[in-house]
Amino acid sequence: MLVSDLNHFLNLSDDVPAPARRLAQHFADIVRAATAGQRVDEQWTSALPCRRRPGRRPCSGRISLVRHDPPASIRWWCSNCPDEGVISNWENSPYDLRRRRLTAVDAIREIVLDTEVAAALRELLLLDPDCQRLVFSMRAHPNGAALHASDDDLEELIGFVAAEANHEPNRRRQRRLDAAFDALSIAAQRPLVT
Repeated sequence: MLVSDLNHFLNLSDDVPAPARRLAQHFADIVRAATAGQRVDEQWTSALPCRRRPGRRPCSGRISLVRHDPPASIRWWCSNCPDEGVISNWENSPYDLRRRRLTAVDAIREIVLDTEVAAALRELLLLDPDCQRLVFSMRAHPNGAALHASDDDLEELIGFVAAEANHEPNRRRQRRLDAAFDALSIAAQRPLVT
């Protein structure tokens, strides 16, 4: 079990080894997912992939988690392998996506995305907190990840994806962002089923 204090992974220096940087990103993503709008004390399985590589192959599991009211730690575990841990001191960090005020609830649609598109959305750099909540609240789905969004939230996310794709110099990443844009645009054009 990994017992971690998020404060130890904030503001890492430039000379930190790559494995430590990847572990810090993994913990940051878990905190984002745990605070992205799910109810307190609810156990759920996110779309975050497991970081382990048993037998040098990626684990097929997804990160399951539960968050309690602060100052309690976030508990997480892989749905497939024994990787698990707790993260303390996450509240009010840059990765804490809890809403600070009440918001109106619109009609929500479920959009099923493949794992590549979900990964591209998690890598977006310039998302506002509302879109970060959308992206990191994606749940595991047999066909990849399930994104739950209102029409307005979906349009806003599409705008962020388009903006980043238009300014991306890396051709491979630009193709991934274009695929994400296409998948979200097609979903936005489908009628909302109530």
